[in-house]
Amino acid sequence: MDSYEAVIEFLYGRINYERVDAQAYSTSDFKLDRMRLLLSLLGNPQDLIPVVHVAGTKGKGSTCTMIAAVLAAAGQRVGLYISPHISAFEERMTVNSERPSRQELVDLVNRLLPAVTKMDGLPGQMQPTYFELATAIAWLYFTDRQVDLAVLETGLGGRLDSTNICRPRVCMITNISRDHTHILGSTVRQIAWEKAGIIKPHVPLISGVTQPDARDLVQQLCRERDARLIELGPDVQVTARRTSGGDLSGTSANNPSSWVDIRTPRTAWTNLPVALRGVHQATNTAMAVAAIDELRAQGWPIRDEEIRQGLMDVTWPARVEVVSRHPTVVIDAAHNWESARALVTTLREEFSARRRILIFAATRDKDVAGLLRLLIPAFDTIIFTRYLDNPRSVPVQELQMFVHAVSNRSFHIADNPVIAWQMARQWADTNDLIAITGSFFLVAELRDVVINAGEM
Repeated sequence: MDSYEAVIEFLYGRINYERVDAQAYSTSDFKLDRMRLLLSLLGNPQDLIPVVHVAGTKGKGSTCTMIAAVLAAAGQRVGLYISPHISAFEERMTVNSERPSRQELVDLVNRLLPAVTKMDGLPGQMQPTYFELATAIAWLYFTDRQVDLAVLETGLGGRLDSTNICRPRVCMITNISRDHTHILGSTVRQIAWEKAGIIKPHVPLISGVTQPDARDLVQQLCRERDARLIELGPDVQVTARRTSGGDLSGTSANNPSSWVDIRTPRTAWTNLPVALRGVHQATNTAMAVAAIDELRAQGWPIRDEEIRQGLMDVTWPARVEVVSRHPTVVIDAAHNWESARALVTTLREEFSARRRILIFAATRDKDVAGLLRLLIPAFDTIIFTRYLDNPRSVPVQELQMFVHAVSNRSFHIADNPVIAWQMARQWADTNDLIAITGSFFLVAELRDVVINAGEM
């Protein structure tokens, strides 16, 4: 392949569970044997790099980003693998915040092609999927850049996720709630079983799981696998000290969103910065710092001041991200109940606005009614739309039925996200707030539109 466009077309042409309705596949479609074979044909690059491996329903991306930022501040070459991307495929894999150039991506995919061709000819669903190829590309990129350590976010669950073929120094489960129930199970305990599949023998696990059934299961699996367990609450405590209290100017290195005290089994910190907005980011920071503390105990040279600097440097798009002002425009990829609750709480506690306008689109396999029950009461004006670049979007006609089932509120509809944005922008005064949420795919289609409007 000789062009970036050809590479992207090739990747998007693979089986892509991010673009397939959840009812169309099951756990039988996920095969670690397929990923093992792919990596073996590439020389097993995953065996060369130690890992921090992170699963969870909410907060895992933010936590991964914090860990990577601290390691970079400490002078380490750190690979970060996250999903999904917002604007460009290459966002999924970075080394010290630098993603592959377009030409590098072309070269990386060309190195994959012999292995893909061989596997495509095998029987038994051995054709590599989009996410498996993305994970393999990340491994090649990380080895090319000679990273010291990689931070991997699971894509779906954990037990059968393609990132689960790795050699972790620390594993982490941020939390567990109901999401992807068709694949992971309908109960919190079933979901915990899937996510706890990343627990490795003799590798410490940091757990933010609090629900009793799920917590009991995580504790049991850690005992069975002789994995030392560090739990949020008993072993890791976090206390908020001060928040920015409604400052809409955004966060920066000189203006963190809040400060926290954190105590881990080994160390106590006071007044650590939290660069990302939302009370839930205090917990994510505590989890990240606990992971860093484990790495320090294993010999990684990370000084206290480097932890502070790394936390101060964190940026993370589409997580309560202020992308425009006057009016304030907040983009957040909340797509499950816990994420929506955190967004509503953050908007209430950290943003003042005369009127609040919601732009919302949803994905078919999500708890749409549950999301709407949380979001609708928090907004004065509601605009429903559907994203266009993914077949999993819920049509606006179906969204209307969900609304009628949970609320008697009036609302507006727009055939596409750009029209929804134009409607909201026309109605919003300089003292109002526009929130765009409900799906990563909606965020991906609107984020650049809002930023390019030049209103920052």
